[in-house]
Amino acid sequence: MSLPASQRGFTLIELVAILVILGVLASIAVPKYYDVTREAQNRAALQAVTEGKARLSINYARLFLERGSPPGAASLVDAVGANTGVGDYTLSLSTVNTSTIKINAAGMGNVPGTNSGLWLMPR
Repeated sequence: MSLPASQRGFTLIELVAILVILGVLASIAVPKYYDVTREAQNRAALQAVTEGKARLSINYARLFLERGSPPGAASLVDAVGANTGVGDYTLSLSTVNTSTIKINAAGMGNVPGTNSGLWLMPR
């Protein structure tokens, strides 16, 4: 006696094939998701570095106007602050040489993401 077509289910082999296909798709999708997430976190840190560059530019102009001569890299770092916060990120500023300042951004607390950049003194 056979069952009507509306009451027939999937065979074990069909179910295993579906599980294998889902496993393969998951093994591709999950690492890609983590890569995209990590890239977004690093881009957020890059935005903090960009904010640090803007702060350096503003303070450079302010100090130049106040003093009548261009400030040095060390005095500019002191004016902005060697360690300062930007949103969820901490900026660490350090002088590389007399005309270059390095900016490192790292997430505060459990915020992931890091990035860095260089700011060159105007000539």
